Amino acid sequence: MTFATLGLIEPLLRALETLGYQTPTPVQAQAIPAVLAGRDLMAAAQTGTGKTAGFAVPLLQLLTLEGPKVAANSARALILCPTRELAEQVHASVAEYAQNLPLTTYAVYGGVSINPQMMKLRKGVDILVATPGRLIDLFRQNALKLNQLQTLVLDEADRMLDLGFSEELANIYRMLPKKRQTLLFSATFSDEIRLLAGQMLNDPLTIEVSPRNVAANTVKQWVVPVDKKRKAELFVHLMRKGRWKQVLVFAKTRNGVDALVDKLQGLGINADGIHGDKPQATRQRALDRFKSSDVQILVATDVAARGLDIEDLPLVVNFDLPIVAEDYIHRIGRTGRAGNTGEAISLVCADEVNMLSAIEMLTRQTLARHMEQDFEPEHRVPDTDASGQVVKKPKKPKKPKSSGGGGKRNLGKWVDSGEVAPAEPSIKPVRKVPVFNTGPRKKK
Repeated sequence: MTFATLGLIEPLLRALETLGYQTPTPVQAQAIPAVLAGRDLMAAAQTGTGKTAGFAVPLLQLLTLEGPKVAANSARALILCPTRELAEQVHASVAEYAQNLPLTTYAVYGGVSINPQMMKLRKGVDILVATPGRLIDLFRQNALKLNQLQTLVLDEADRMLDLGFSEELANIYRMLPKKRQTLLFSATFSDEIRLLAGQMLNDPLTIEVSPRNVAANTVKQWVVPVDKKRKAELFVHLMRKGRWKQVLVFAKTRNGVDALVDKLQGLGINADGIHGDKPQATRQRALDRFKSSDVQILVATDVAARGLDIEDLPLVVNFDLPIVAEDYIHRIGRTGRAGNTGEAISLVCADEVNMLSAIEMLTRQTLARHMEQDFEPEHRVPDTDASGQVVKKPKKPKKPKSSGGGGKRNLGKWVDSGEVAPAEPSIKPVRKVPVFNTGPRKKK
């Protein structure tokens, strides 16, 4: 199969050839014809499988061949993304695909001045890529009208719910024209996403080109047990031992990002960090330096890292395991992209055992454990498996009471000093899903 057999027009074929796209990926092969046919679509595909082209390329063709010229302060197509980085990445890809077409594209997001964005929108844009909050700001200030909108794309919709955008999505839904095409793309599908799709999409075609919530098989994954207080020391040891050249590291909190970056820089290691508290310009500069190999180690939170697209990234390290198991798939999806191989290493301490168990149950695999010499944890990480069970270590029998006088002695409960009781099972936070109070849906 070729892109030409999918019915794409010559300017798009020429752009794809220039970008080195030879044959469609599975998600592209199924999504492109469906979008060209005007169907609503919900598609699940692992990160790095080409899903952006799966919706952007046919969308560009529809806008080129159909509909009136874009009006002032208007957009003909809207792509919603959960983070600034992903919005920038998607916009860059759309602009590359549209290089031979008479269409305009633009990206808007928070963290930067809204005035230049308002100025840019005065003439209207054919495709607008936006984060939910900034889109609503522009709409409320009358800088953007959506009555001309033909297509809505929800990219990484699961992450939008994770980040608490349910209310914003409900507001945006009320701003949109009832007659439109809606495309929902995501690396994973949760029950909440399926409910969202049922509310926003009309008789959608469902595409799942890979097993639900399974990590890419191009990524080699393993776990290194370690005490929490020695994680930074172990990371430096592994980095020097493996002579790592370029590593993306995930930490759970903003303070964790800053602390690790400070430690690495104090050791003379070229490191930088990105998280939600940093200005957009600072985050973009750090990312650009990492992509150009001017920075060796980039430490990021999940919020900042969604949408990072680094070509041939060899290694991802989970300094902390994610609270939400699905984020593990997104994290390690930064490596092993487009058929390349990669590695994902997780440094796991005893109090993260329930997070590890949730990840193994989600991905349906038990992650191999590699103990690092001289870093064996004092607090043992209990065994886990893909069934979601934490395997308890058998307790040693209590010492017998000594015979003789002296009355009753309270010997207490005897527990192996190397044993830690498994923590209470974690409860995954319930994500709010927007409920839209609408009347009967108009047929297209």
